[in-house]
Amino acid sequence: MSANDYTHTIENFFGVYLLYCMNEKYKGRTYIGFTVDPNRRIKQHNKGKRAGGAWKTSNRGPWEMVMIIHGFPNDVAALRFEWAWQHPCSSRRLKHVAKKKTREKVFDYCIRVLAEMLCVGPWNRLPLVIRWLNQDFIRDLSDHRIPPVHMSICYGTVISKKIKKLEELEGLPEENNFSNICDICFEFSNKKFISCLDSKCNFRSHLICLSKIFLEPGEYIPIEGKCPKCNISCLWGDLIKKYKGCYNNLDIKIDSTNTDCFYSDSD
Repeated sequence: MSANDYTHTIENFFGVYLLYCMNEKYKGRTYIGFTVDPNRRIKQHNKGKRAGGAWKTSNRGPWEMVMIIHGFPNDVAALRFEWAWQHPCSSRRLKHVAKKKTREKVFDYCIRVLAEMLCVGPWNRLPLVIRWLNQDFIRDLSDHRIPPVHMSICYGTVISKKIKKLEELEGLPEENNFSNICDICFEFSNKKFISCLDSKCNFRSHLICLSKIFLEPGEYIPIEGKCPKCNISCLWGDLIKKYKGCYNNLDIKIDSTNTDCFYSDSD
């Protein structure tokens, strides 16, 4: 059977891929990204940032796209999956996943995280396809967790029909791909997010999502609570003032001994 027999053409393709660095100087490094055209995307990565590749992969090639997860209903679902796979320690859905072990290879850690992701909501309800693009890197996911029975495991290359509207998402800096995702509900939104009082904390969420966490039984309006990411105590009124832009250049300082905080005018 020829290599072409293993090539599939898919319309409305949304995929999250895993790259492996083949450069002896950086060998073993990995990169996780989103694409609507895997064949074009790997060429961009290997040509460098100026060709549309990510800065993290630029001048470190050649890179090999070893696997790709596809079958997402839209780009939003794929981008949310990408972010969680890139940041398992920050994802509230993956708090049960053990951190990378000292002697564990980065690639093996990525596969372990993936195996867990496929078995938790909302991803375990999606008709995802786990596609291995390079047989030399194939791993048995069941060594960690067995994927849901409705998910298929495939081998071989894939060709997607170009969707110009979505291709512009791929060339953005990594942080722009998930800066509009709520850290609580993980919904993608262009609306303004409420953020932590600590300028060093990158927590962001919908106003209503954080209010549900801060709200105590019997209360109608939140009074205070702790940031879900950095755990500092915040008054709801102070968060609202920052949200509405009332603080201007007001910054926050952290007392590392008790996570209390005080304000100061930043220069």
